[in-house]
Amino acid sequence: MEQSKQLCLAAKNGEVERVKTLKDAGADVSYFDDHGLTPLMHAAREGHSVVVRTLLEAGAPWNALSPLNLSAGDFAMEAGHQEAFEILVNAGIQAELILGTIARRTNKAGDSQEDYLDDRVSFSENKLMDSNSKAVMMAWEKPLMEAHAKAVCSGGGHILNIGFGMGLVDGAIQQYSPISHTIVEAHPEVYERMLQTGWGKKNNVKIVFGRWQDVLPQLESYDGIFFDTYGEYYEDLREFHQHLPRLLKPGGVYSFFNGLCGGNAFFHVVYCNLVSLELESLGYSTQLIPLPVKDCLGDEVWEGIKHKYWQLDTYYLPVCQCLQDGE
Repeated sequence: MEQSKQLCLAAKNGEVERVKTLKDAGADVSYFDDHGLTPLMHAAREGHSVVVRTLLEAGAPWNALSPLNLSAGDFAMEAGHQEAFEILVNAGIQAELILGTIARRTNKAGDSQEDYLDDRVSFSENKLMDSNSKAVMMAWEKPLMEAHAKAVCSGGGHILNIGFGMGLVDGAIQQYSPISHTIVEAHPEVYERMLQTGWGKKNNVKIVFGRWQDVLPQLESYDGIFFDTYGEYYEDLREFHQHLPRLLKPGGVYSFFNGLCGGNAFFHVVYCNLVSLELESLGYSTQLIPLPVKDCLGDEVWEGIKHKYWQLDTYYLPVCQCLQDGE
């Protein structure tokens, strides 16, 4: 333990040779000191990039969290240490490509979609909730949904939305009078409410009831697509992306609710980069448009909500373009 304490001090002071010596002598690179900080957090907070790289290569966990829910990347980001920050971002991307550990435990709900679809939901003016007082969708998202709708409707034509929820994005999509507007919704109570509120009678609207994975054969190709499901993980989003080449027309626009790791700023950056890279490998460019949301999220917003699925001041809205040949 004494060696591990010395490792924290050496990392804080940027003593790279001392760090290597202590590591080789058996000091624990995952050790948390009395302040709840690891050697990597100390090095990142002070901007010692070489030490950060050395500790990562020695197996220091990039995603360990302090008592205040901050990672080494958060410390580097807050202190403005760009080189250390970029090293940690790259380490996070590589680790998540292989393991996907963060996404598996930080989906919007924390429960599986199968559990959600069997659950009762309740509607109010400003939120849709499951029986465990977890929010499925909330009214504070309305400006975000309007921005998503503007993006996916920018070329007009035929629009697809996966996940109705409170209908915020679909209401916004209707303002652009698309030729056709297809909505996929899997929850039986939400589906019934859609019918009760007249969505099934709109001339340009087609409702497809079921999980998107099950109704794919019923879907065509679209000029704009939005994806926002509840109770699914990053792996599900990644799976949906594999179908984009068939679903999205060349030159079309795709967007999704970017709630990836919405409780930690650094993890969110890692996942924004990760999804952009994975979409690029499929032939799509991704622009992330920053939208301030701090003023929308006072404490009263979360009153009665069991899980705050978004805790950051800025929302990065993804606009993904299907690249034409030769672009």
